[in-house]
Amino acid sequence: MGKFIVIVGIVILVYYWIFKRWPWQPKLNASEQAVARARETLGVSRFANRNDIIAAHKRLVATVHPDRGGSNAQVHEANAARDLLLDELPDALQ
Repeated sequence: MGKFIVIVGIVILVYYWIFKRWPWQPKLNASEQAVARARETLGVSRFANRNDIIAAHKRLVATVHPDRGGSNAQVHEANAARDLLLDELPDALQ
């Protein structure tokens, strides 16, 4: 029985390593994946409001700006993440 539990654990970890989600988590569609990636990029939760998103964007851009050793691509990615999350906010949180 112990070997079975270890094998199942290893299979679950390999699944997570390949698909970047646990087997019991629902699969996200493309737009949900983009929003999740934007949240991860800015480091905000799914409950973040407009001010949280803008503050996280400013912190990120301050660290990845080309004048600070970052690149234009990183700044563009941060801007795109901010814009996507702000567009996804319900009207009540804007």
